[in-house]
Amino acid sequence: MAARKKNRAGRRILVAGAGLATIGALVAAMPAGASQDDVDAAGAAYSTNGKGWGRMVDVQLLSFNDLHGNLEPPAGSSGQVTRIKPDGSTEKIDAGGVEYLATHLRQAREGNRYSITAAAGDMIGASPLMTGLFHDEPTIHALNALDLDVTSVGNHEFDEGAVELARMQNGGCHPVAGCYGAEKGFAPFGGADFPYLAANVTKEKTGKPLLDPYFIWEKDGVKIGFIGVTLEGTPNVVTAEGVKGLKFGDEVETINKYTKILERKGVKSIVALVHEGGMPASSAVNYNCDGDGDGDGEGVSGAIVDIAKNVSPQVDALVTGHTHQAYVCSIPDPAGKPRLVTSASSFGKLYTDTTLTYDRRTKDIVRTAVASANHVVTRDVPKAEDMSKLITDWKDLAAPIANRPQGYIAADINGRGSTAYEKPLGDLIADAQLEGLAPADKGGAQVALMNPGGIRADLVYKQAGTEGDGVVTYGESFTVQPFTNMMNVVDLSGANLIAALKQQVSGSNLNSIKILQVSKGLTYTLDMTKTGADRVVDGSIKLNGQAIDPAKTYRVAMNEFLAGGGDGFPALATGTNKLVGASDLDVFNAYLAANSSASAPLPVPAANRITVVQ
Repeated sequence: MAARKKNRAGRRILVAGAGLATIGALVAAMPAGASQDDVDAAGAAYSTNGKGWGRMVDVQLLSFNDLHGNLEPPAGSSGQVTRIKPDGSTEKIDAGGVEYLATHLRQAREGNRYSITAAAGDMIGASPLMTGLFHDEPTIHALNALDLDVTSVGNHEFDEGAVELARMQNGGCHPVAGCYGAEKGFAPFGGADFPYLAANVTKEKTGKPLLDPYFIWEKDGVKIGFIGVTLEGTPNVVTAEGVKGLKFGDEVETINKYTKILERKGVKSIVALVHEGGMPASSAVNYNCDGDGDGDGEGVSGAIVDIAKNVSPQVDALVTGHTHQAYVCSIPDPAGKPRLVTSASSFGKLYTDTTLTYDRRTKDIVRTAVASANHVVTRDVPKAEDMSKLITDWKDLAAPIANRPQGYIAADINGRGSTAYEKPLGDLIADAQLEGLAPADKGGAQVALMNPGGIRADLVYKQAGTEGDGVVTYGESFTVQPFTNMMNVVDLSGANLIAALKQQVSGSNLNSIKILQVSKGLTYTLDMTKTGADRVVDGSIKLNGQAIDPAKTYRVAMNEFLAGGGDGFPALATGTNKLVGASDLDVFNAYLAANSSASAPLPVPAANRITVVQ
């Protein structure tokens, strides 16, 4: 891996050297006393393929985000995007898969002398079995082959903690599982060829950054700085163990701090890679966020808007992620000047192609000349052969586990692909947790709660391989619940259960609603015409038809992440008398085995436990 880094850098040095020699010759030939304007004119007169050494240089920035180890084309709705057609109607397009992403990126780079590929976090974590089983080593191999230059960390880079993240960067065999694929001749894991940036993540004991805070890309004297941050609220969406010993700083303060440092180093062109995002008014990948043309960013909402409006004007563009949305918007910087903010959906279904016009004289990006668009990673291009081989090699290694049948379904059961507050797959998972933990010796659960963000995919009826339609394999159930969180059953007062349900739409979830998936028997009304906690209608919360008694104690099952107050549910962390059960994945698979068969597959849940008033 180290040799690869040196080779890539070496190529840049050779090109730069040749260019500088040519410019030097031009300048040497100029008459004595030539002005700086004359020197600039000489530089502008020299051009390689029309884009070489002129004063204005077009730099291509290719970017994507939230890959989550989806090397194979994502199945079902997770592998589709919506596009607005010229007549105003919409169409669904199958998209994603690194075999196709590699081809698209390589084709996009053709003819571009200056091309950078960057990402905005969550490259790993919450990954399908083929890469998750191997602690995402296959994903890092794929990203290296994609020639990724730099990425920020995201919250999921911390799923397995700081030590494992350092291994992803630097290489080495897994401390428990050891080296994968030695029997097949796989080389020891060498880590990422690209830097992971974590400017706002510091070690609590020393205050020093966990990883590099910034990266300077340079070619032919063109310099562009990248600052990478994850959302300040990462500890709220990752298990406590994953962020132990770390502190997460304010995104704006951190970016502005390192912007000044880069400026002192002579770097005036700066891009922020921010693992935080927004919600566009339309989910269509070609939706125009700036429909009225005034660059006010009104077409997108969410946390990224405030961040963009407060990050230093010296930052020329923000590449964002986390919300798995697609947008290319202009949001005004603190000086009121429109600035590009982009996001490329998730799972490798899109990439963003941005042209940054670099002024050699000022060493800055000409903001008015920046152009950008999202492109669908369609599956109608040739597969990249190196990616196909990578996938085949790791799939073969995972096959004995991945292909084991777990249960049967009668039709698609949507989770990630559902836009409803109550998701059919959410009901199924909650019911599985209730059934598995209801026995007295398993915890005596009366109700189960599941966080929506923990549902990473759909259960798809169509076979993925040769298992047959309707068969749920271990690999497919793992893709739905890849975290292997341990189940907890706790005593929770009725008052705190009610408080937890109200926290779905208040507190830290006020502007980013997180509706818990609930097991059978628990019902309530969600009135979206109201605001905040009032959206959960008082008196409507019932268990098996009986109103929840604030003074009564209930046994509640949930994964360890929720039991720790994760996702903005501090009321759930008040639970006592905890019993730790099997993993969420084991409980789910046991339910599939016990409640379905080839002749009696599971039907799609009705998803009618939460009454929603719009």
